[in-house]
Amino acid sequence: MPASPQHPAPAPSSLSSAVAEDLALYREKFRRRLPGSLDQLHGPTQGVVELPLHMAWSGMTSYDMSKPRQRMGLYRTVLHEGLRDDLPQFLNRDLLLQMWPVLRTLVGRTVRCVWEDAFPQLASRTRTAA
Repeated sequence: MPASPQHPAPAPSSLSSAVAEDLALYREKFRRRLPGSLDQLHGPTQGVVELPLHMAWSGMTSYDMSKPRQRMGLYRTVLHEGLRDDLPQFLNRDLLLQMWPVLRTLVGRTVRCVWEDAFPQLASRTRTAA
């Protein structure tokens, strides 16, 4: 609907600052969950992994690590929904580094940026893979 006296267009500056504030809060949510180092990630590399409902609330709860698509789905879910204590339990450093060039395209921009800002070795894996 075009702007009219009854429905004025939002003021660009107030909209911009509100969006910027929301984005900053969203980024901080993911930043607070990060491990201190990738070396803390000792999650499984094989077998079937069962995610708790607070992470797998809208889909699969069981992931077979021998199946690349399921492994990628598990990591995507944990990166988006996992809490700080979940990350070391369900993510594995070596697998994360190996999968990152593809995984980074499957996660949201905020998650990708937060992880790559905190762990430059992830961003360097992307440049090496390209």
